[in-house]
Amino acid sequence: MKTLFVFNHPYDGSFCNALLDAALNGVTRSDGESDIIHLDKEGFNPVMSSNDLLAFRTARTDPKKALSMLDKKILDYKNRLEWAEHLVFIFPVWWMLMPALTKGFIDKVIFPAVAYGYTEKGEMRSRLANLSRVTVITTMATPAEVYGTLMGDAVWRAIKNGTFTAIGVDNCHWMNFDRILEVSRDKRIEWLRDVEEYFAVL
Repeated sequence: MKTLFVFNHPYDGSFCNALLDAALNGVTRSDGESDIIHLDKEGFNPVMSSNDLLAFRTARTDPKKALSMLDKKILDYKNRLEWAEHLVFIFPVWWMLMPALTKGFIDKVIFPAVAYGYTEKGEMRSRLANLSRVTVITTMATPAEVYGTLMGDAVWRAIKNGTFTAIGVDNCHWMNFDRILEVSRDKRIEWLRDVEEYFAVL
């Protein structure tokens, strides 16, 4: 399987980085291929500009023109998305939400003419013919049950229901590692093994 990781954490020593390494080990074990978009290291600008919004409006009637309005980094990400069969997001949950770079990636790359188009009835449809699976891997200090009760699992609902299911990609999975500041080293090692195995058997 061809797996594209969209990674967002600024600290190289984070548990998110360990999760990425474990996932890559699993992909290798499965004889799969991988690519990594490291948002913190690639100079990605998450801010939607007026030109981006104009491209968004243009895409409904003239997708080719809309693409010509986007910067080269977005077009590079488009090519990498088109290659992927499995799209994986890895990021920490901060203040109950995803970091700005991850949100910006969704705003600017899961974008009309890039990741989806419109039917004659105006319904959204994925342009990513190879993409069959989306996995979201998160860490958080908040207990999972509290996050679910207070926030309704907001990050997961936004990515699954509000983004990928909306464009027709229904095979979505969430791996959330909570209480990250208080769990034992043994528990972290167990989690890393679970992540490696998840990718090894795909």
